[in-house]
Amino acid sequence: MENTKVIRRSRVAKVIADSTEKTIKVEIEGIVQHPRYKKYIKRHTRFLVHDPEEKCKVGDLVRIEECRPVSKTKKWIVREIVKTADSVAE
Repeated sequence: MENTKVIRRSRVAKVIADSTEKTIKVEIEGIVQHPRYKKYIKRHTRFLVHDPEEKCKVGDLVRIEECRPVSKTKKWIVREIVKTADSVAE
């Protein structure tokens, strides 16, 4: 069998909720151009992310990576905290 490395998607997102156990809710914002009117529109996508160590707090910037489904709605896992909420506010 060949050794093939699986390339997983990773994104940087902002934590918007951390109230549940081992789960955080993150939001990714993007700007897209309207196809007809050419105006730029803000869009956001929200994911439930597995946080096994429960280190993430609201306001943190985290790098998340796609993984096998942990539950019905969780298909992402936290890989690292890019910036904490204290340094983001400054």
